[in-house]
Amino acid sequence: MQHVEQLDQRDPLRHLRGAFHLPEGIIYLDGNSLGPLPRDVSARTQRVVAEEWGQSLIKGWNDHDWIGLPQRVGNKIARLIGAPGGTVIAADSTSLNLLKVLSAALSLRPERKIILSDTGNFPTDLYMAQGISSTLGADHELKLVAPEMAVDAIDDTVAVLMLTEVDYRTGRKHDMAALTRRAHQAGVLTIWDLAHSAGAVPVDLTSAQADFAIGCGYKYLNGGPGAPAFVYVRPDHLNSFAPSLSGWMGHAAPFDFDLTYKPAKGIDRMLVGTPTILSMSALDSALDLWRDISMEDVRQKSLAMTDMFIAEVAKRCTDQGLELLTPREHELRGSQVSFSCPNGYAVMQALIAEGVIGDFRSPDIIRFGFTPLYLRYADVITAAETLARVLQEQLWDRPQFLERAKVT
Repeated sequence: MQHVEQLDQRDPLRHLRGAFHLPEGIIYLDGNSLGPLPRDVSARTQRVVAEEWGQSLIKGWNDHDWIGLPQRVGNKIARLIGAPGGTVIAADSTSLNLLKVLSAALSLRPERKIILSDTGNFPTDLYMAQGISSTLGADHELKLVAPEMAVDAIDDTVAVLMLTEVDYRTGRKHDMAALTRRAHQAGVLTIWDLAHSAGAVPVDLTSAQADFAIGCGYKYLNGGPGAPAFVYVRPDHLNSFAPSLSGWMGHAAPFDFDLTYKPAKGIDRMLVGTPTILSMSALDSALDLWRDISMEDVRQKSLAMTDMFIAEVAKRCTDQGLELLTPREHELRGSQVSFSCPNGYAVMQALIAEGVIGDFRSPDIIRFGFTPLYLRYADVITAAETLARVLQEQLWDRPQFLERAKVT
């Protein structure tokens, strides 16, 4: 335990724990699903409600530059994902942003009909691809392969390669640069979902030459429940397509109230409706935490913590039916650890009752997210000890843990 205390003392990110509101007695390993509340966000949202909205009323759009929030928030996110300024905008949900970039990519490859993805992709991405394929008809289709087979499935019949960089279930990480390079060799455009990457692992969209990317603001970016998502478009694509969701905020001059849509120049054309100022302000404040953080420090601590958790669970939970799903290789791992677990839902509910919050993914996956900004190495040991006790003492085998809630 002394070794763990020394790791926490030497941790270059240890000062950031105090920047979050973390309930007493809780080890929070679900920041990959919903990040905790940064302390500064409370004051910011209260100020926006009471002072900006309360006192300025509609003048707030100009007096407090609410209208510029999507661009300002987008530029803060751009720094975390290796994108130049003016190529990322915060807006809408991940699903809607996927629809925007997927329709844009398909319009740039009209002679091709196949959207290629993998079976590890998040279902909403697949649903949106299925929906747009059905709407377009004319032989458009979504083709699914196993994650490890994606590279071999790329050929000159594919219009778009659509992948989530880090698998939401297993934490397996795709090689974005290699897959994008292979796609471009075949004339295929790429869309990367960064929901489990942004703020979790170093991302460099520019060096990878990714065409489009999307992601959410409520996981590792800690923007709050349902926080606005973001969308990236590579600079040379920005003015080469007409948006399929042509809302007034994406118009070249929205307050001219022209009856004919004319797309704005650049990333602004990816806007649709009025920005959600309360939630956008919360995300804007949460992103200020990242101003002086090195993603390399985040990555090193993430790998050290996930290594430690894998080792501790293997040592303490022998013969308990757990199967590690997360790759041991660092280059293939995101910032989570997942196990296949018999009675996984009930096991996770028992863990939560014991103060260790992770989550469950069907059919049998217990999932633990490791967020280096506020977690300590001591938390990793305690979490493994608690999991072992829940399994060995069968604390999960209680009626209240067997009945599934709406949200798992």
